[in-house]
Amino acid sequence: MTDQDCAAREQQFEAVECQHGGYWRHDFIDHAYLYNLYFPPERFFKQLTSQIHELVLNYPVAQDVLAGLVGKLIDQPPERIVVGNGAAELIKIVSGHLAKKLIIPVPSFNEYANAAPTENIVEFPLDAPSFQLDVDKFAAEAIRCKADVAVVVSPNNPTSLLVPKADLIRLLDKLAAHDCMLIVDESFIDFAADRDQATLHGEIAKHPNLAIFMSMSKAYGICGLRIGYMLTANAHFAEQVRQGLHIWNLNGFAETFLVHAPEYQEEFLASCDLVRADRDQFYQDLCTINGMTVYRPDANYIFCRLPDHAPAGPEVARRLFVEHNIYIKHCQGKTMPESDRYIRIASRTQAENSVVAEALGAIVGSKK
Repeated sequence: MTDQDCAAREQQFEAVECQHGGYWRHDFIDHAYLYNLYFPPERFFKQLTSQIHELVLNYPVAQDVLAGLVGKLIDQPPERIVVGNGAAELIKIVSGHLAKKLIIPVPSFNEYANAAPTENIVEFPLDAPSFQLDVDKFAAEAIRCKADVAVVVSPNNPTSLLVPKADLIRLLDKLAAHDCMLIVDESFIDFAADRDQATLHGEIAKHPNLAIFMSMSKAYGICGLRIGYMLTANAHFAEQVRQGLHIWNLNGFAETFLVHAPEYQEEFLASCDLVRADRDQFYQDLCTINGMTVYRPDANYIFCRLPDHAPAGPEVARRLFVEHNIYIKHCQGKTMPESDRYIRIASRTQAENSVVAEALGAIVGSKK
């Protein structure tokens, strides 16, 4: 690579780091964003393009119909559902407008804290090196600071670690006596080894202080369509969130996906199996890198601590991009000890994952 080419790659890397999407317009392999490469099926795109004129020229449906469509997909009554323009819209309403005091374990998905006034946020540090959530200590801190909303992302982002269902139910019971809603963000739950045993969807009617957030972008591979939903049996909380939405918050393309999504459930479940298989092999490949701590993942991405002898996370990310045309996320800036020593890598196909593991091994040290 010439000096001129290297400088151009450096400039592109700096530009991409400032973006929040549009990566497909650039010629690199995206191991940063977290989505299902095996879904939706091709026939969905044919359905979409066959209706392109109608979708562009007509108004989409509003919230009551959208809730019914999601309810059919997840087998829940529509009155329990609020559909957002991605989960980010719902997070903005709850964090930015409803929560008076919100507590969240960190590191985690930044948007819950970013969307709230600084004085309304309490960050609960997860202990390194395990980064496991102690729900009893978390509940005690939520009660002490008089939080009215607590958030747990499970599997967590960036750690890819699941919080056991029994722990979350115990947390719900502890918070219920103190009028604290628990939001459990299950956006990556479909990639867990035993999704049906891990999810709280079946518990929703038993816990009026529970709200489940789902970003459909991740599991369904539809980042550009922007669909998320909240599920809760708390009618008052659901109505408060609905009041924050505008009348046509989803467009016709997203509506069309929800109309047809029940037709694709067999393909969807098979696609999640493929994602898990790729991820599990990727985990094994990364474990061969000498000195690197690789956390066993429950989602479709893997959290790693770089060896002490290796370059820091931002430098590793830069070199992967400049030298290998691979983009990953480093964790510098996350609320955690030694954040610059950690990276998060999205799992793609086994062939692409193998290339990342080889390149990373060359940068950070020899393999075992």
